[in-house]
Amino acid sequence: MGSRMRTGVLGVALVLGVLASFTLKAQEASLKADPVHGKAISYTCLGCHGVAGYKNAYPNYSVPELRGQHPEYLVAALKEYKSGERSHFTMHSQAEELSEQDMADIAAYFAGAPLSAGHVPAAQVPDVASLCVSCHGADGVGITPLYPTLAGQHADYLARALDEYQKGARKNVIMATFAAHLTSAQMDALADYFSKEQPSLQTLPRPATRISAD
Repeated sequence: MGSRMRTGVLGVALVLGVLASFTLKAQEASLKADPVHGKAISYTCLGCHGVAGYKNAYPNYSVPELRGQHPEYLVAALKEYKSGERSHFTMHSQAEELSEQDMADIAAYFAGAPLSAGHVPAAQVPDVASLCVSCHGADGVGITPLYPTLAGQHADYLARALDEYQKGARKNVIMATFAAHLTSAQMDALADYFSKEQPSLQTLPRPATRISAD
């Protein structure tokens, strides 16, 4: 990718980052997330996101780990599934039934305490990932609440997400511009790098089901 394209991508990222901060403040002012309620209404979510190693049937890729993710990002993702900005039949069906308060509550339950960034020297970041660090951090921990944390995420899920941005199944101007110039090998290299970073996202385990004679 040439220097002009690099500058353009980073410039757009800066502008949208500022806009995202204002959007986030507005959301925080109107909604107070309740993880207890989120747990109560998330039983269908746990059928996939509460099972370690669970995979989407077709196309076949790992369901993302959510524990430690920014809850604000999870809300944004649910809104995109609801609106169709992200193409996934099951997630659209789930999200279209949720209010904004429901989304905030579910996101707070799944996210728990977001990961804190560690320290990865710039020299250790591979060239293919160098443009990602301004949003996702050198160690994969998103630098603002609306930028997703990638550290420890399943590599096949990350590669799938990049492919969807490239092909338009996910609509995001920054990621579409970035992914448009990636080869399959570069996508796999990016996914592999961030999937191995620490601290790591985890799968939220499903609560144990209690069976009684009553």
